[in-house]
Amino acid sequence: MAEITSPAPGASPAVRAVSAEWFRCPNCDAFVYHKRLKRNLGVCPECNHHFRLRLSERLGQLLDPDSFDDLTGDLEPLDALSFVDSKPYPDRIRDAQRKTGRKSGASYGTGTIDGLPIVVAAIDFAFVGGSMSGAVGEAITRAAELALQTRTPLMVISASGGARMQEGCVSLMQMAKTSQAVARLGEEGVLFISLLTDPTYGGVSASYATLGDVLISEPGAHIGFAGPSVIEQTIHQKLPDGFQTAGFLVEHGMLDVVEPRENLRRTLRNLMALHALAEQARGESGEVRSGRLPSTDGSPPVSDPDRLTARDPWDVVQLARHIDRPRMLDLVSSALDEFHELRGDRVFRDDRAIIGGLGRIGDMAIVVIGQQKGHATSELVEHNFGMPEPEGYRKAMRLMRYAARFGLPLVTIVDTPGAYPGIGAEEHGQSNAIAESILLMSRLQIPTVAIVTGEGGSGGALALATADRVLMMENAYYSVISPEGCSTILFKDASAAPRAAKALRITSPELLQLGVMDAVVPEPDGGAQTDPAAAGANLRAAIVASLNELLTLDIDELLTQRYDRFRKFGAPGRQPVLPPMTGET
Repeated sequence: MAEITSPAPGASPAVRAVSAEWFRCPNCDAFVYHKRLKRNLGVCPECNHHFRLRLSERLGQLLDPDSFDDLTGDLEPLDALSFVDSKPYPDRIRDAQRKTGRKSGASYGTGTIDGLPIVVAAIDFAFVGGSMSGAVGEAITRAAELALQTRTPLMVISASGGARMQEGCVSLMQMAKTSQAVARLGEEGVLFISLLTDPTYGGVSASYATLGDVLISEPGAHIGFAGPSVIEQTIHQKLPDGFQTAGFLVEHGMLDVVEPRENLRRTLRNLMALHALAEQARGESGEVRSGRLPSTDGSPPVSDPDRLTARDPWDVVQLARHIDRPRMLDLVSSALDEFHELRGDRVFRDDRAIIGGLGRIGDMAIVVIGQQKGHATSELVEHNFGMPEPEGYRKAMRLMRYAARFGLPLVTIVDTPGAYPGIGAEEHGQSNAIAESILLMSRLQIPTVAIVTGEGGSGGALALATADRVLMMENAYYSVISPEGCSTILFKDASAAPRAAKALRITSPELLQLGVMDAVVPEPDGGAQTDPAAAGANLRAAIVASLNELLTLDIDELLTQRYDRFRKFGAPGRQPVLPPMTGET
């Protein structure tokens, strides 16, 4: 069942077979009966340690029974250097072939997951430590070329200690060869899922394996460039617990999903199903085809300011900040039929102030990105009170590019008091991150809808709101600065925040008149917090109505209208002007 092998650098201790029928878990030292281990998919029932799997077992768990058609053929390593270490390289290859029953260290072919077609390439760690040889690179490249030719999603399963040193620069060139092969998939909007298993190191992790559209791993898997022993010897420091594990990587923004083995197949199936919807919706040009989403039960958005009830601006601010007001994830669960989070900025950290991922509304796959706050103190702290740092905006931009690559409409949920004003944020380039997000969103060649659902604070909000259609919920507010900030700076009195809120004209009727908003999403009486389900239904109706308008436009028309939408602000003769307020100003 479990593979008995020496560990790679940084990997878990080798699995010990204490008899033909019993294994000792390297994590908790429990003895596990082999049939029980097999029933549990190779996961220790005592401590949840994920044993390494043989390649055949991995494919058997993920693919439909008997669906894998192996196309590897006679592909095997070449001895281009006549390399000899403790033995000639050809002898080492023959030993690996006898041990594994495989010609090379990787296999590729086609299969299905719940009937959905997929091209698969997988590395066998038992074959010379899964090292990257010319044959391994060739298998992965051929799989990518087949996926491109047939427009079928590609999944590559990696388990590798790094480069095949016995092949010298031929091994090194596989990093470029495989990377350019998967790059073509991205250019043509073909999904590439990279499953990084224990261990994935060196030239594999520094090439195609971390270039997937979606990066998935299992708990405890070891992933990195240099092995821990090399790092410790170089920097002469002890590494922290959990270093280079999947949990470490997802916290540092390097993975989308860390999924227990029992859930992997379902997760893959869900991702593939959503991308199948996207593929069906693409025209020959790759653009999203025009179409209509079905009508919904929610109240439609309001585009006439006279139909909205005027409220005291400071009361609106309090409603927008209400602790029970539905947050991004609350609204998404009500408004969408499906949502799967994708994490990380691929650079430094997974900023939990911004959440994003793949969603579905009706028969349409979309990408959703939003600022999340939470309700309880622990949630608010986890999500930094909805104030993103640069890593959050860079995660958002990564998912914006993801949406554009696959022609998926983009919906953003805005609810932030503003971008986080901290030392680390400045050190990591907060201004540039916001600017780049505005720039990218302004030119995305897909339909985009933004909804301000609570607080819309300054550039931190605009970074997710440079869209084709910009809406706000009835009791949300949108402002260049917080009322408190304005009152302190301009009125020299922090207690004048209610006066500042009125002067800034931040409510939905006023912003609708100014043209900053295209429509307003109605809320239940007393605010969205009184009936979150109804608020979510109204949000869904607004998204459907907006996308149904936008999906009729071609890309050139979409970009022209988006440019003109923001071009008018401040332009004499084009900028609407509000009448003076009555009462004290």
